[in-house]
Amino acid sequence: MAIRMSITIPNRINQVMSQNKSEGSGIIFDKNGYIMTNYHVVEYADPKNSYSKYTTLEVFLPDGRQAKGKFIGGDRKTDLAVIKVDLSDLPVAELGDSSSIEVGELAVAIGNPLGLDFAGSVTAGIISAVNRKVQIDDRTLNLIQTDAAINPGNSGGALVNSKGQVIGINTVKISSTGLEGLGFAIPINDAKPIIDQLVMFGYVKGRPFIGISGREITETIAKMYNIPQGVYIIGVTPNTGAYKAGIQAGDILIKLAGQEIKSLKDVDAVKSRYKAGDTVDAVIYRNGKKIALKLTFSEEK
Repeated sequence: MAIRMSITIPNRINQVMSQNKSEGSGIIFDKNGYIMTNYHVVEYADPKNSYSKYTTLEVFLPDGRQAKGKFIGGDRKTDLAVIKVDLSDLPVAELGDSSSIEVGELAVAIGNPLGLDFAGSVTAGIISAVNRKVQIDDRTLNLIQTDAAINPGNSGGALVNSKGQVIGINTVKISSTGLEGLGFAIPINDAKPIIDQLVMFGYVKGRPFIGISGREITETIAKMYNIPQGVYIIGVTPNTGAYKAGIQAGDILIKLAGQEIKSLKDVDAVKSRYKAGDTVDAVIYRNGKKIALKLTFSEEK
């Protein structure tokens, strides 16, 4: 089925100032109307996004029915989200076992390449690789690689096996001059636990959160201003681990859990080893002095 995300921003006299639409795909996995998709397909409908109040989700079923979609939960880190429609007699997809797939097996991608004009398109290929690590923006995802054609609009749709069981969620295509057949899907075994938590809580429970925004101080900048390398703190979210530890805007985070911090990736690497509620040592640089702190990770919601 197809998902359309429409963003309409009115001007002061309530006339349409700008409108933007994007389309993707989804998989109905529960008879109560729950649909799994990619987070990037529906991200502007997330209440945490400042554009959410201007965003409408529409769902289009193969039988011609349409309905307004409700954002239930999303996780940018894994690019997964759940939305819901209030409709009955829904066709529910059968989920397969992505841990049992092998290179060379049939792979069929279902979705809406280039939008609703080509809704329900089916392309076939093979499983080209499993457990392929792919860098997307600042995240590394563990994905299934296929040569089944995946195009814009396929995102969030199903990758199925020869039995018609969903083994993956189509998420990205690598395209460049001279390249073909590089499509990727999130394994359904990896996605399902995340999806379950999004349905129950709206977010992934237990994931550690520090509560800072910042930018990296490179070696060049550090030498120029005679300050240490690290992450310069731009802002601190109230009532988070960083806030309660006493970290302030203008501080430089230089060490966390015994590890030197030189980039935001270093911070994420440390976080990956802990859960919400864990306490670690932190060192910041403030006004020419190093200050040792205790930081307890809060929960990312």
